[in-house]
Amino acid sequence: MSWLLLALAVLLISGLLALLVQHRTVSVLAAGGVVAAAVCGSIPALRVLLGAPAESLRWNWAVPYGEFAVELDALSAWFVLPILFLSALAAIYGTEYLAGWRGKKSLGGATFFFHLLVASMLIVVLARNAVLFLVAWEVMALASFFLVTFEDEQESVREAGWIYLVATHLGTAFLLAFFLVLGRETGSLDFNQWAATGALAPGTAGLLFALAVIGFGTKAGFMPFHVWLPEAHPAAPSHVSALMSGVMIKTGIYGLFRALTFLGAPPLWWGWVLLGMGLSSGILGVLFALAQHDLKRLLAYHSVENIGIIALGLGLGLIGVSLNSPLLVLLGLSGSLLHVVNHALFKGLLFLGAGSVLHGAGTREIDHLGGLLKRMPWTGTTFLIGAVAICGLPPLNGFVSELLIFAGAYQGVIATGASAAWPGLAVIAGLALIGGLAAACFTKAFGIVFLGEPRSEHAMRAHESGWGMRWPMLLLAAGCAAIALFAPAVVRALVPVLAELTRSPLETVSSSLAPVMRILTRVVTATLGFVGLALLLAWLRNRLLSGRSVKMAGTWDCGYVQPTARMQYTASSFAQPLTHLFKALLRTRERLTRPAGLFPKAASLATETPDLCRGNLYAPAFQKVSWSLSKLRWLQHGNVQLYVLYIALTLLVLLLWKLR
Repeated sequence: MSWLLLALAVLLISGLLALLVQHRTVSVLAAGGVVAAAVCGSIPALRVLLGAPAESLRWNWAVPYGEFAVELDALSAWFVLPILFLSALAAIYGTEYLAGWRGKKSLGGATFFFHLLVASMLIVVLARNAVLFLVAWEVMALASFFLVTFEDEQESVREAGWIYLVATHLGTAFLLAFFLVLGRETGSLDFNQWAATGALAPGTAGLLFALAVIGFGTKAGFMPFHVWLPEAHPAAPSHVSALMSGVMIKTGIYGLFRALTFLGAPPLWWGWVLLGMGLSSGILGVLFALAQHDLKRLLAYHSVENIGIIALGLGLGLIGVSLNSPLLVLLGLSGSLLHVVNHALFKGLLFLGAGSVLHGAGTREIDHLGGLLKRMPWTGTTFLIGAVAICGLPPLNGFVSELLIFAGAYQGVIATGASAAWPGLAVIAGLALIGGLAAACFTKAFGIVFLGEPRSEHAMRAHESGWGMRWPMLLLAAGCAAIALFAPAVVRALVPVLAELTRSPLETVSSSLAPVMRILTRVVTATLGFVGLALLLAWLRNRLLSGRSVKMAGTWDCGYVQPTARMQYTASSFAQPLTHLFKALLRTRERLTRPAGLFPKAASLATETPDLCRGNLYAPAFQKVSWSLSKLRWLQHGNVQLYVLYIALTLLVLLLWKLR
């Protein structure tokens, strides 16, 4: 635990130094502070995952009902590692990415809040007291708010920041209710005592589960609590978007996992709730991503999709617990937990790639780009690796975690009764649909952005990013490949986490996962064989063609002697068959100017797909609340004496209520 405390101290000190001393060298040293903190914090986390006992620390303080109680167990360690790894790479990337704002904006505040965000995320996953957890949760929300509003001179950025702040505090209100109810039931605000408490009454446990799903699900981005996510992620600087999407939203997943350890054996309907939210988040998330024109907004909706995949695995695990199917439990939970790490890697990579595109081309509008692979080969190659990984295709890491969830669903279909067969079939169908739509979406994103010819001056003048931005992308791409290559070892590292969650001996969990390890070994071997064969065939092709002369000739040009970039597919035209198929869900708006006359001079088509939940659920609800509260404006007179009277009357009522 001393190493983690040192990591927290390094983060806070280097962040304060960057805030107080506005100098480029200090900013570079501050990024080095995040790297040093990552190294320090990874040591105990790796030690715990390799089988060492949990580490804890408790300090009494004067805060009512609270104490500084932290503990690093296997579940916390599994979330600590991606937080530290991605934070270090994002900090390095941000040093070069933000250089263009030097002299225009104060970067010390952005650096300080970045460090504060990393430190608060660490405390969230380490806290073992409700008061400490909520304080860290609130600091995390405020730090990320100030990072999202970095470019606050833009109205759209300010609006995104306020949407995020309101959404995160609504989620916190449900968490506050969760902790208060659980504290009343157990007589304590200590997590360890909650975990040791016996079974709660079914009604109370169900209420607590609902509060946890809404409170933590808002931060995670479950549909329909996701409305802040496609607004905040595009508005934030790209290295902050990578951190928020890659690991910050995972604190909601961590909180849900931790909450389930307090609530006892789950009934079957808990698993169905998570499956329903997972399917809706996964399918709707990828559909709305498919309809986007902004590259970062597209990636933000894919975060909703992948959070849905994580929920599918967790839902399968809970169904396995309620049906007493140990293998279903282990496959569902292991797939969910592994996808937490996998998503941190490939989504962090994709957001950094999008930031490199914005940095090099000056725009993130997909239809204004094109042909960037020739101008930005490093960015294009790493973005392609991230795209393959997020689609769940071999030989990269997304395939491994989705394979585990598929295997869990298959286990539910063949080895248990109808109670697990139906959810298993739903997961198989849902994951297949999500994977197909994700492949179509990233074919669009990579093809329109990086292939073809430049569609604008922005794309024509694009340039590759410097090595300060390239190295983090290369390391994340290498991480995507490494997890797939060493999949059996990575799943083996999950054994302590699964043993803690299921309260089973390590040997039992390890022996139950032995068949899964053998299957993964065969899959990795087959994948490497196919990759090796593809490389061999490519080498043979180049060898056979190397001695031949190259001749150039004109090709059939369909009657167009001078084709232009406007004749290429656009993002809208590529996705139109799928968006039209799901038009009842997407409700895409079209603005069409039809060609007129025999020789038309102009024609245009623009599409817009607003968020369904924001427009049809939250906007009407907030309008009604605003209208209701406007009826109380008569209380506002601007008279201080009346305000003092309101306070005195409130205190009197509270005193009488307390004395009754």
